[in-house]
Amino acid sequence: MRSTRTRRLGLATVIALALFGLAPSASAADPAPAELSFTTDAATTTPGGAVNLSMTIKNNQTYDIWFIHQSIDPTWLTTQRPDLKYSFVGCSLATDAGAVPCSGTGPANLGGNYGTTIPPGQSRTVTLTLQVAADSGCNGNIGFYSYFYAEFSDSSSHSGGPAYTPETRVLCA
Repeated sequence: MRSTRTRRLGLATVIALALFGLAPSASAADPAPAELSFTTDAATTTPGGAVNLSMTIKNNQTYDIWFIHQSIDPTWLTTQRPDLKYSFVGCSLATDAGAVPCSGTGPANLGGNYGTTIPPGQSRTVTLTLQVAADSGCNGNIGFYSYFYAEFSDSSSHSGGPAYTPETRVLCA
């Protein structure tokens, strides 16, 4: 049988460790080395309308991002509505001097659109223009998902996704 003195000593030790910071503590998880996020300039449009879909890649690493490969594909629910007709018709990269055109729109490699090296703590935003055909069906949602792969200057890499875009509702006029 344990003595009262031993129990008190054990309790005193636990309290001392906690007070003086010697006990293990919970720490916040590190952010992903790179993050991909999406925004749209409108939640709805009509047949014949357009919506700008902005994609931002942020470098949370302490090394430069040298290379990005990114795909963008329609969600399963979007593919189930064959009456919804749309396409990407424009692409621009936000820079300090304003927006500059880019290429590679569609489900191809979008990574080159982010421009050159992305330094630690910085981000790049590319905006794709989604054009809804004038003869498109309506009362359906158009949404996309994306996967990306980033390589850093320290030879490490990071894969992410799926990252989902906000859905755009195509409304009847």
